[in-house]
Amino acid sequence: MGNEADGPNRSQLTRLLALAEALDPIRTAVVHPCDAASLGGALEAGRMRLIVPVLVGPAAKITAAAVEAGEDLDGIEIIAVEHSHAAAEAACRLAREGKVAAIMKGSLHTEELLAAAVDARTGLRTDRRMSHVFILDVPSYPRPLLISDAAVNIAPDLATKHHIVQNAIDLAHALGVAEPRVAILAAVETVHPNMPATTDAAALAKMADRGQIVGALVDGPLAFDNAISAEAAESKDIVSSVAGIADVLIVPNIEAGNMMAKQLAYLGNAQSAGIVMGARVPIMLNSRADGRLSRLASCAAAVLVAHHQRTKPPR
Repeated sequence: MGNEADGPNRSQLTRLLALAEALDPIRTAVVHPCDAASLGGALEAGRMRLIVPVLVGPAAKITAAAVEAGEDLDGIEIIAVEHSHAAAEAACRLAREGKVAAIMKGSLHTEELLAAAVDARTGLRTDRRMSHVFILDVPSYPRPLLISDAAVNIAPDLATKHHIVQNAIDLAHALGVAEPRVAILAAVETVHPNMPATTDAAALAKMADRGQIVGALVDGPLAFDNAISAEAAESKDIVSSVAGIADVLIVPNIEAGNMMAKQLAYLGNAQSAGIVMGARVPIMLNSRADGRLSRLASCAAAVLVAHHQRTKPPR
């Protein structure tokens, strides 16, 4: 998701690139890179030594995309399959066999790639539900802001939110945030029995207190203003280790998260990256609207997660 050409002072996303460039590149299955944008982005990430791209898709279409993009495929591994569905399945098989450490979406629909990833027999399931995390660089906010889930789980129940929270915490750890502050969002900051988002938020906060969610400070329910503004939290006399200084925002449903992330991008001039967590390997869901920095930063996040998983497997 990108709202404009890449601009200056994108310190949070460029920090991710710097962290990832210090690590070894990871073999990455690029699924159906059959247009100039998706192929060019993957090859640029390869030249920057973030990834070692393995192109999975119809060979003729990949070659045509390379010609359109003015790219040279010499030395690039291509695994030829007939169509996008087969490409998604082949990429998942490579990840299951340990032959790639990440997956990058090319020019196929997100639903097609995720359908292959969640297949109970041939996909990339773990004991976690998969969830997407946006990493936002908001010029008016002093730290990276993670938002989840705005792209995969439509109306998550409490059990799914448990996984969404832990996935976001694991990503924050991989990005170098040792003890992220997680705000569980609702429309209000008090528990109301007729507002399920508030009761879920309170339950998640208590789960963190009891060690069912680990590695972070978790509080909720919190409204958006008092999650990210110390002044707003103080004005409502909220005493919290999270309010006003949140690193992670957990939204009640996909509509809330998607609108929030896009509003920050298009009205708040934010740049974003993002990956799917909870699978055997990180999955990059690049969009045609993503700018160059967003694509590269998503690669950087996947690199950091892949290396982090090798030393500290998901809980």
